[in-house]
Amino acid sequence: MKLTRLVGSCDDGDCPTLYLTDRGTLAVQGDRITGDGLRLPAHETLVEIPVELIRKAVRDNLI
Repeated sequence: MKLTRLVGSCDDGDCPTLYLTDRGTLAVQGDRITGDGLRLPAHETLVEIPVELIRKAVRDNLI
């Protein structure tokens, strides 16, 4: 899978970031959420990103 960085909270790659994949989907990088009580399949995880990250991507016509 090829990822294209759309927008992030910083430039060093170690913070919430939104990517576009070559499959026409979005991938997000963020802090893993634990202790949420959800039962996710083993191949999935839940991450938290700032709402402003999505707003910026929409505002800048990236998605």
